[in-house]
Amino acid sequence: MSEPASISSGIAARYATAIFEIAKESNALGNLDSNVTELAAALEASEDLSALISSPLVSRDDQEKAIASVAQKMGLEAALSNGLALMAQKRRLFVLPQLLAQLAALISEEKGEVTAEVASAKALTKTQSEKLSKTLAARVGKTVKINATVDEELIGGLVVKVGSKMIDTSIRSKLNSLQNAMKEVG
Repeated sequence: MSEPASISSGIAARYATAIFEIAKESNALGNLDSNVTELAAALEASEDLSALISSPLVSRDDQEKAIASVAQKMGLEAALSNGLALMAQKRRLFVLPQLLAQLAALISEEKGEVTAEVASAKALTKTQSEKLSKTLAARVGKTVKINATVDEELIGGLVVKVGSKMIDTSIRSKLNSLQNAMKEVG
């Protein structure tokens, strides 16, 4: 990992831990969970919000006012809202994507959930996603939350990552292993 990336993740981890602990003490983890999801979606959908958190041209005061306005309009939990305001004061809003990922991980851990990264050639239906979640839950012994993406290069099948384990049942990997086997024979 590059040094700036590790610094950013370290900053995000400290803020995430503080926000998580404050929300936990005030019994607001449910609200924080939905806030994290909503804010991540807003960050991904809004180029203006992305520019706000990453532009060095926006002053601290303007960043703080803008993020406070966003927090108020979205009805964010006090711990998250105050954390974002502090991050703006300290010029740390650039780590917001990592902060949201860290918070989501802490909340999932608290709930006893694990996230499975699933790549498929076509989008999974709700039924397929639920069935996969139940199958993985039986295997890992925890509730499994599916984070599905589409990778058309897979041709068919799935690539599932749960923690450090990866299950690759894609046609692409089977063709690659067949190609390697044929190279060894010749």
